[in-house]
Amino acid sequence: MHTTSSFISAFVRLGKFLRQFPDGSGSQSDGDAPSMEKLNKEFFKEFSELLEQEPVLNPWFTRESLMEALRGIASMLEEEVLHKWLDAYGIKDIASGAQRTVGLVLAGNIPMVGFHDMMSVLASGHMVLAKPSSKDDRLIRMIARLLVAIDPEIGSRIQFTDDKLSGMDAVIATGSDNSARYFEYYFRKIPHIIRKNRNGVAVLTGEESEEELAALGKDIFSYFGMGCRNVTKLYIPESYDLKVLLGVLDRFHHLYQHHKYGNNVDYYRTMYLMNQVTFLDNGVLLVKEDPSIASPVGVVFYERYSEIGFVQQELELHRQEIQCIVSTDPEIDGAIQPGSTQIPMPWDYADGVDTIRFLMELT
Repeated sequence: MHTTSSFISAFVRLGKFLRQFPDGSGSQSDGDAPSMEKLNKEFFKEFSELLEQEPVLNPWFTRESLMEALRGIASMLEEEVLHKWLDAYGIKDIASGAQRTVGLVLAGNIPMVGFHDMMSVLASGHMVLAKPSSKDDRLIRMIARLLVAIDPEIGSRIQFTDDKLSGMDAVIATGSDNSARYFEYYFRKIPHIIRKNRNGVAVLTGEESEEELAALGKDIFSYFGMGCRNVTKLYIPESYDLKVLLGVLDRFHHLYQHHKYGNNVDYYRTMYLMNQVTFLDNGVLLVKEDPSIASPVGVVFYERYSEIGFVQQELELHRQEIQCIVSTDPEIDGAIQPGSTQIPMPWDYADGVDTIRFLMELT
């Protein structure tokens, strides 16, 4: 029998374990309770070693990116946050007979990006059948092992496969626009959520402080801009001087030393120069005027506006491409503050689709 209280208790413990790494507060011998000491004794060293190995196995998963991902997940796993999330649904105890197997096709663009989907399936009392990305299959499997140790009932409801998903009652699949068309066809006969490419956008007023622009830099550069919540498009006032923003973003210049990211910047700089495309360049980021929402890694697009109504129309026109909106302008509905794109709460559902509601309707 699955209970909401046992779920919350287990994930709060998971959050405490994960929080030790970005906080630098853990060791094999410490912990705030005997149960945490036991978990640390069994997993702390192994998890630490995995975090050291990951940047070698996947160079995009730098130490900085791994710590940011752990901070983001841990922020979801506060007891009051989990209660606020699940209390809104009135989820009751779910008997095993009502359980369904939910297939998860996990992306691999940023570390542990499939965690929220896995947590949602477990919160609703169902079984997880996950196909991890080859780019990110080690960390998510370790999370599952931790859950087995914390709460065997919850952990036992997680299975992984490297083969094609089959035998499930529903599916949540994340991929590119191209793979989404395949998923739509392949999973057409069962309930499904299919996620496509999305990105973050920012609407600047020109009144932002240096601190706010630096925070926007985090929204642009976290995970090298590869997450669905990263800002790839700017809407700026007609008279806005982009050199002000680029000057603030100089503080991220160290990212250019990352060979894969630096190669992207060099490639698009060369392409734009060869094609006589106008762009701005501060050495770590290229800024190009373009109506598109999604930009390549190392590039951010922008459009100018004279009336906020134009921006509001654009946001509505492209809402299927936008994951989140960053702005300090109160006229922009649903906007979040600069620097907060990578700290979503459990109720900040990808693509605006209520995952828990979808899962509850399977029972």
